[in-house]
Amino acid sequence: MSEDTARRRVTRGPGLSEKDVDPLLDVEDDDGKDVYNTSKPARSRIASGRPPPKHQTPPTSMTEFAQQNLEHIAPIIYTLLSCWTRFHAIGKADIVVWDEAHFGKFGSHYLKREFYFDVHPPLGKMLVGLAGLLAGYDGGFEFKSGEKYPPEVPFVAMRVMLATFGVLMVPLGWYTAVELGMSSWACHMVALMVLFDIAWLAISRFILLDSMLLFFTFLTVFCLSKFHNQQWQPFSVDWWAWLIMTGLSIGFVTSVKMIGLFVTALVGVYTIEDLWEKFGDLKMPVREQAKHWAARIGCLIVLPVLVFMASFKMHFLVLNRSGTGDAQMSSLFQANLIGNDFATNPLEIAYGSKLTLKNMGWGGGLLHSHVQTFPTGSKQQQVTCYHYKDTNNDWIVHPTWDKSYDPDAPLSFLSHGDVIRLVHAPTTRNLHSHPVPAPITKLNNEVSCYGNLTVGDRHDHWVVEVVDDIKRGSRDNFDRIHSLTTRLRFKHQILNCYLRAANAILPQWGFKQVETSCIKENDPSDAHTYWNVESHWNARLPKGNSKYYRSPFLRDFWHLNVAMMTSNNALIPDPDKADILASKPLDWPFLHLGLRMCGWADTNVKYYLLGLPINYWGGAISLILGLLTLGWYLVRMQRKYVDMDEREWQHFLYVGKIAFFGWFFHYVPFLVMGRVTYVHHYLPTLYFAVLMFAHMVDHFVFSSRRFSQKTKSIVFGVIAGTIVGMFWWFKGAAFGMEGPIKDHWGMQWRKSWNIYPN
Repeated sequence: MSEDTARRRVTRGPGLSEKDVDPLLDVEDDDGKDVYNTSKPARSRIASGRPPPKHQTPPTSMTEFAQQNLEHIAPIIYTLLSCWTRFHAIGKADIVVWDEAHFGKFGSHYLKREFYFDVHPPLGKMLVGLAGLLAGYDGGFEFKSGEKYPPEVPFVAMRVMLATFGVLMVPLGWYTAVELGMSSWACHMVALMVLFDIAWLAISRFILLDSMLLFFTFLTVFCLSKFHNQQWQPFSVDWWAWLIMTGLSIGFVTSVKMIGLFVTALVGVYTIEDLWEKFGDLKMPVREQAKHWAARIGCLIVLPVLVFMASFKMHFLVLNRSGTGDAQMSSLFQANLIGNDFATNPLEIAYGSKLTLKNMGWGGGLLHSHVQTFPTGSKQQQVTCYHYKDTNNDWIVHPTWDKSYDPDAPLSFLSHGDVIRLVHAPTTRNLHSHPVPAPITKLNNEVSCYGNLTVGDRHDHWVVEVVDDIKRGSRDNFDRIHSLTTRLRFKHQILNCYLRAANAILPQWGFKQVETSCIKENDPSDAHTYWNVESHWNARLPKGNSKYYRSPFLRDFWHLNVAMMTSNNALIPDPDKADILASKPLDWPFLHLGLRMCGWADTNVKYYLLGLPINYWGGAISLILGLLTLGWYLVRMQRKYVDMDEREWQHFLYVGKIAFFGWFFHYVPFLVMGRVTYVHHYLPTLYFAVLMFAHMVDHFVFSSRRFSQKTKSIVFGVIAGTIVGMFWWFKGAAFGMEGPIKDHWGMQWRKSWNIYPN
């Protein structure tokens, strides 16, 4: 193929040769020498991103300074436009919109310092609380969905602060495209698509976590691309700076939502490929190889983990008062919260004591019963495990049926090997098991409540087995059972099975609570068969001493993360209840539907979470086109056709891998998840589809010598005009639509969009 018809993929600028662009390309081929004498892996890696910038002398005048920084004028303009799109009419809806009901409330908990529980890590919600603090909010509003904000709640200021993360997405999109080595046309296209996407815009204008999640996702990709472009000077100050920034970004994005693990996977795959290529460089000393491994492990694994853990440490330090989420944590943790009376409860357990029992498995709840019965099996009163405190968690320790209990007799304390009855305080029924299969774990025996204070049988008897004591150690070191610190197991005297509460969730008839059953296997290491006394009331016993109760951070950190994952996995679609907001992942790439973010009455300001069609449709098509193009080039290369030189080929692969694998890692996990999904879950994924769209247009048009500058200008003008035109057409979905929805005609381009009432 002649040079006139060869397509150039990377713009070098006038007057620059290939060696001017990349100083490390100035290497002789040495065709007659051993192939191992050339350092090809390092050279190909450097050639795939933005060329190293030429050294510039410090400016001596404002004019020279301006000339040297002309490249920053466009992103500054885009950032100013982003301020307008994100902040314009941001307070039009003066009611609690969509998930503001959740995340605004969590911000309130930080201001009141009350412990709560949520399935997401704490960093984003702490930033919501910080926004409230800076805006002068006192944390007293309940954030009920659809409720009007009172004058004393500075919701507009809070929205503006959080929308700032959405503003910064635009310059990050621009500079990421620059660092990926895209042409200036493609950089403008990426910036416009990020600036004017309706879904990204709408999600950024409310008190939500998504703007922070998107910002830190964009930041991680930007830092990774910056680090990639420092590979020609390893272990330099810039190389270390961008490697550390990539690690910090990973820590931040995963500390906002666990979806951040998907962009972490992208960084991980890039790093594995990078280290594998370095492993193949036989000229690189082993010592330097080890330094590269140590740098990646320290900055991309250890540092993000430390950031993630630090967010939880701050979370625990701020939320030092008892609140709604106490029951999700261990009893020892709760004992240290202000307003909790655990530390003053009687220490030693006696017959006649009223208590609650906490399951010590990760994410375990409280032994619970209520008046409702099982619809199958014995049809006796249900026994479950529940994560919130109420009187249905209260049990009273009684002796077996063959022994009488005298409340005025001298106290008899509970110890290892005692056989007891546990009487449910509100209903007076006895904790009971029998050879009836449990409703979910069929191999286990059902646990129910049966009889009353005078009616019962030997199937109400449980043998207390002490495992150990967190403070006193082995059970050989003590006789009496203590609240909070002693770990217990309860063995059924007749069936020899053990009381267990794992992560099996009951259907709606069991109020989605955790199944409690009696497992036949005796596994002493099964933490889900471990219980401890949490609350303890006995007027005849002295108060306890809080010095006995300390909970280590690592245990609390791990406990909360397991509880978060358990609760997240429990968010499965309910077949008995239609969720009109939910959607399936296959609905997302081609914009099959949007999401109503608020009530649709004529008097409401209405917001519809709908992406820009060109972003979604163009991105989805470009992903398919990218794979087909790669296959086409591989076939031609096998037939010895030369379409690109080594630099162009490496650039094509590098940008394509960042875009495709970023999209793949963010999208495919939702296909296999059992939890309920919504369209906003696709918003981080969309970014990589946009990058692929820009990459494909750049590859076939903007960086091709087949087309004239005029043709390229026309193509860019058509795409940019389409982006701006679609934004203007659908802008009401993000800025708010007032009055009857049918007055906003032409909004429903697909029948599946539920913008208009049926």
